[in-house]
Amino acid sequence: MDAAGFGTLAGHLIDRPVVTYDPRHTGRSERTDDSEVTPDVHADDLHRVINDLDLPAVNIFGSSGGAINGLALVAVHPEQVRILVAHEPPSVSVLPDREQLETACRDIHQTYQRDGMGAAMAKFIALTSHTGELPEDWSERAAPDPAQFGLLTSDDGSRDDPLLGTAMLTVPTYELDFGALAAAPTTIHLAAGTESEGQMTARASREVAARLGSELVMFPSHHGGFLGDEYGMPGQPAAFAEKLKELLDTH
Repeated sequence: MDAAGFGTLAGHLIDRPVVTYDPRHTGRSERTDDSEVTPDVHADDLHRVINDLDLPAVNIFGSSGGAINGLALVAVHPEQVRILVAHEPPSVSVLPDREQLETACRDIHQTYQRDGMGAAMAKFIALTSHTGELPEDWSERAAPDPAQFGLLTSDDGSRDDPLLGTAMLTVPTYELDFGALAAAPTTIHLAAGTESEGQMTARASREVAARLGSELVMFPSHHGGFLGDEYGMPGQPAAFAEKLKELLDTH
């Protein structure tokens, strides 16, 4: 997600300076090569953005892959982050059904390369909305119909989507450095939406919090609870912003 997805949330945070940016290969960040973009690459980009801001430290809110990127940054540059709110990082590597989840992520990527956006996104939606541990035969089941999600049923030929491309292979499987995170002076809040209970991202958030010896913070709404109507999946951005400000202003 590029900066456009955070417009509504930023509009509820006008009491403080807010910086949003387009992660590498999204939005205004044009793709110039086919090199692999991992959370470590994103973390280094964040490090350089903070340096360019010429600030001693910042507070960071990151959601989904952005939450993993924030955790990767804190592991290597903890001095730059005062507070990190990591909302629903999809860290399948910490879950007991890791093998099934990794297989499902590879299958989504392969489906995208073979059949295009609609077919792959239908599988992505089915995976991320599933509640509980993933069945062992998940990737062998019949593929969901893209039409039921309002997606294209034909292949438009494009293969430049950063989520279904490299991110499906590099983000969920990323191994967090729990030793470095535990030693960091940064205040780290793992968070999940109340409507995400039992879903992969919420389960992962709870496990990461447990490994860091903290409690999971509950936010209003779903995985995109901070959204307005940017993508037709509005959450509860006003209530979400109030919860975020509560975390940022109590340290």
